[in-house]
Amino acid sequence: MNFHIKLSLGEISNAAIALKQGNLVAFPTETVYGLGADALNERAVSQIYKVKGRPLNHPLIVHISSISQLKNWATDIPDYAFNLAFKYWPGPMTLILPRTKIAKDFLTGGQNFVGLRVPANPIALELLCAFEKLGGMGIAAPSANRFKSVSATSALAVIDEIGALLNSRDIVLDGGNSQIGIESTIIECNPAGPRILRPGAIVKEMIELTAGCSIIESDQVPQIRVSGMLSSHYSPKADVLLNRIAETGEGFIALSKIPTPTGAIRLGSPNSTEQFAHDIYELLRLGDSNGLSRICVILPTEGHLASAIADRMFRAARR
Repeated sequence: MNFHIKLSLGEISNAAIALKQGNLVAFPTETVYGLGADALNERAVSQIYKVKGRPLNHPLIVHISSISQLKNWATDIPDYAFNLAFKYWPGPMTLILPRTKIAKDFLTGGQNFVGLRVPANPIALELLCAFEKLGGMGIAAPSANRFKSVSATSALAVIDEIGALLNSRDIVLDGGNSQIGIESTIIECNPAGPRILRPGAIVKEMIELTAGCSIIESDQVPQIRVSGMLSSHYSPKADVLLNRIAETGEGFIALSKIPTPTGAIRLGSPNSTEQFAHDIYELLRLGDSNGLSRICVILPTEGHLASAIADRMFRAARR
């Protein structure tokens, strides 16, 4: 491995310079680690797709430093979207809005919409501000892992997942473990009202209270493509089996109140739904590192992150 691993905030200015020069920077957010590139640099963004093995028609989320940058990237913004941004940014929420001219096809997968978010992690925010001082407009950053694989919630997981694909000019910023551990809520901002495309820590009740309008509910598959919407996603090498008691030799993940089945290999015992979300990706990686062929996961049913966990694990369980 010949890329640079940076461990301190003092290295953030160098990471911003690397981005401006067209290189990749993996950095922590409060949700998961992102693999970032200058959102205006088509060649740099193409490197994200190459490293991840991501299809070119899958759009990327653009990370910005504050709500003041919103109008650079989005147009025809509903009033309720501003309300959401003022309330939950910085934070684990991505807004899907009509794009301006600077949001090119290579970012949006050819769609007329762009995904935007302001992360809450201090390293991510300092990186964004340093990058903007160099003339940058935003950092395009999907999760720092191979396409459809388990998201990375630590610098070590990033290195394990894509380290061999990075080069000597790329940088990994180590900010410890991600605070939440589950990707951001993605909200499509229609004129008629918001629609949740991917659940996360910002849940329906929070959105409706802040937006002042009801969530648009629909059983139809959304026509807008966004991250994490494939039926099979977030998958470890092991088969994931949901809400089934593990048998001898199988991995087992469940809340601490649920006892370990005889012969099962306990991978984790989170004490709460929040800790479950924080730990789940690392526990799936642990199962892979132990060479397990099956991991049984008992999903939590209470807590505001339960639906987001279920969404990720149902996709992880599909092949």
